[in-house]
Amino acid sequence: EVAAPLKLYLGNGLKGLEKVYKEEKDELLEILDATSLAGEKHAVETLGFGSRSISPTIDGSAGGRQRREGLFISHKLSNSEQSTDPVSVRRSVKKAIAELGVGYLDMVSIHSPLTDKDRRLTTYQALLELRDGGFVKSVSVCNYGVGPLEEIAGLVGDNVEDYPAMNQLELSPFNQHADVVDWCNKNGVAVGCAAWSKLSGVDGPADEWAVLSDLAKIKGVTKAQLLVRWSLQKGYVCVPRSGSKSKVERLAIAENSYGGVNPIDAQFVLSQEDMKILDGLDRGYKAGRLGRRDGWADDDVTGADWDPTEVI
Repeated sequence: EVAAPLKLYLGNGLKGLEKVYKEEKDELLEILDATSLAGEKHAVETLGFGSRSISPTIDGSAGGRQRREGLFISHKLSNSEQSTDPVSVRRSVKKAIAELGVGYLDMVSIHSPLTDKDRRLTTYQALLELRDGGFVKSVSVCNYGVGPLEEIAGLVGDNVEDYPAMNQLELSPFNQHADVVDWCNKNGVAVGCAAWSKLSGVDGPADEWAVLSDLAKIKGVTKAQLLVRWSLQKGYVCVPRSGSKSKVERLAIAENSYGGVNPIDAQFVLSQEDMKILDGLDRGYKAGRLGRRDGWADDDVTGADWDPTEVI
């Protein structure tokens, strides 16, 4: 779905997009049109916030190469795309590159360890070869526990540059994956922090959520802003949701993105005591309790105590 507007943007800039999407703005156009902090770190995740004025810095006056360099485009390989045939893996990635109309991808991640060792390692090695060939800038994994991470360590040996650039996890104060985070920190692997679903559901961590809610009130911020700020101060690469068809949801996303928690005129920082409170909320709240599957098949999620980092 993103391929057509992305190609238009790279070829013609925002003005080209606006000519095509006259009646209803495409979601990607709205996101690009709102990257007022495009020159700053993480800005492509930012949609602006509140009533802050939007003035895009990347427009039709920039060349296609400059527009491409102003974006960070990532791609994930599904379980079905993992293979013991490296040619098949490389073909899948090159197909994605062609469909998007770009020359390279900034990051390609293996979505899940829920295959087998041969497929995991062959897929990872094929991605490293694509990186070395210039098709991919960095190689990452998602939902990897210590077991499959150790497999990669055994594959690459002393070549520390071949360790994953990032391991993206379903991560919150309620499920902090201390063992996985510790492994990543010791081995120079960035930790990506993402939430699959609402943490305040019926089966959610009610007592812990109440503590977080009270702290958010004291700080004068939303609970989501508090969670994003916590993740940033932990040193994680936080990935707030990027867009929605609902205007109300888009505003909420904007307020809880990097710009929302780091506004120039109202920055807030969590104290050591605040962080201690949030760090003390870990109850190993398993991904199987979240409700939303986030791309997982029903056969993958074996019950309430299921967590992909613990399967292997």
